[in-house]
Amino acid sequence: MSAAPGGTVYVVDDDPAIREAIALLARSIHLPVRAFGSAPDFLHAYASAGPACLVTDVCLPGMDGLELQQALAERDPGLPVIAVSGHGDIAMAVEMMRRGALDFLEKPFRNHILLQRIREALERDAERWRRRRAGAEAALRVARLTPREAEVAHHLARGGSNKQVARAFALSPRTVEAHRASILRKLEVRSVAELATLLLTAPAPAAQAPELRSSTEPPP
Repeated sequence: MSAAPGGTVYVVDDDPAIREAIALLARSIHLPVRAFGSAPDFLHAYASAGPACLVTDVCLPGMDGLELQQALAERDPGLPVIAVSGHGDIAMAVEMMRRGALDFLEKPFRNHILLQRIREALERDAERWRRRRAGAEAALRVARLTPREAEVAHHLARGGSNKQVARAFALSPRTVEAHRASILRKLEVRSVAELATLLLTAPAPAAQAPELRSSTEPPP
């Protein structure tokens, strides 16, 4: 069996025996676990701080699994959820799947199946956090640009030539070339292709450039 991915396993179940069984199962592959007897207890304690997943019973006192999933969607919609259901709760578990849960397992579940789902959930969340970190880093780099450089960068990333950018902003080709060199240097990229990838990665571009004009259109 491959090494377990990193991340925290959260368990919500009002049955202490099942709660502890799931916790022991996760700890058997050296994963940190936090277990709770109710949905409100979990929501009170949960803070999105790294890769994680939630294994929750569907039938819970007070706030059930579906309501928990809805509440969690407002705080951390990307957290992978694995629903565990009794025979009478399958319809609710299916609804949780429809709303984005990774899977549901009917009690009594097989340990190796639950472990596999936990691995899949943590791998998925690790990728989400990787993208989040990459986006944050890209946004910091884009923030180094001046407003005009940001506009020029978006034109270049869309495939605009130096001549097209010069016409769009009523600049000289030499000025555009200087902007281009400054943009590549500040963003630490070597080509326009890398520039385009960086701008796609950043969640909040510094500026939105207008659409490029056709090369046959007169300059402004």
